[in-house]
Amino acid sequence: MVPAANQSPEPIKFLDLVDYQTGAVVSRQVLKKSAGSVTLFAFDEGQGLSEHSTPYDALVNVLDGEMEITIAGKPMTVKTGEMLIMPAGQAHALKAITRSKLVLVMIRT
Repeated sequence: MVPAANQSPEPIKFLDLVDYQTGAVVSRQVLKKSAGSVTLFAFDEGQGLSEHSTPYDALVNVLDGEMEITIAGKPMTVKTGEMLIMPAGQAHALKAITRSKLVLVMIRT
């Protein structure tokens, strides 16, 4: 469990904070500040997020599995332990090749 802001920090395993659900994408925001946010996602195989763009840079770190991430029409495979920066203003989409978990860090400033 993520500690409340007024509690003492404790080590947490990202992988334990979000569970897979059959046929679904599950997300959990673990930190939200004016400068950005950190969100965990669990994708069942074949699930994804449709093409969209954001006005901010975003860093994706795949914690488990294999994702196809398409940026500006160019598909890339990102695997466990790898990261990718999705530039602001460029259309991107995500699709799980296998069941996958990732952390998304959005930088707003």
